[in-house]
Amino acid sequence: SSLNELDQVAFAAALADIFEHSPWIPERTWSARPFDTLEDLHSKLCQTLDASDNDHKLDLIRAHPDLAGKLAVAGELTDFSTTEQASAQLDQLTTEQFEHMSNLNQQYKDKFGFPFIICVKEHTQASIFQHFEERVNHDAEAELDAALYQIKRIAWHRLNDLIQ
Repeated sequence: SSLNELDQVAFAAALADIFEHSPWIPERTWSARPFDTLEDLHSKLCQTLDASDNDHKLDLIRAHPDLAGKLAVAGELTDFSTTEQASAQLDQLTTEQFEHMSNLNQQYKDKFGFPFIICVKEHTQASIFQHFEERVNHDAEAELDAALYQIKRIAWHRLNDLIQ
C-alpha cells in the first residue's frame, strides 16, 4: 500500500533495481496503480517490459552482468547481483570452472550480442552450467525470449526481497 501512495519519481526510485539498471520500467508502470498484491505489481511491471520496443528490451538484457565475470571479480556488481550469484556459489568457482564460465560467457555474447541470463536463485551451480551449455546452442529468437523470461523471474525474487 505504501508503494501505491508514492509519486512517480519516488515509486521509480523505490523499484529502480528490480530490473537491472532500468528504472524506466517502474517509472512507466506507476500509472497502473493501484497494485492489489505483490503478484499484481510484478505482473504489471512485466507487462510494461513486454510492451516496450526491442531496443529497450535489448538495453535491459545488456545491462545484466556476466555470470562470475569481470564485475563480480572486481566487486562491482549491484547488491542484488552479488547476493544472487553468491546464492549459487558462483563466487566460489574453481580456477577450471571460472575459465569454463568465462569461455561460455564469451561464446554466448559472440553469438547473441548480449550476456547469458538465468535466475540464479532458482538454480544450483551445476544446473547453471547445464543450462548455459544447452542455451548457447539455441537460436537468437529463442534466447531473446529466454533472457526476458529469466529477467522476469529475477525481478520477481528482487521484488519479494525488497518488500519482505
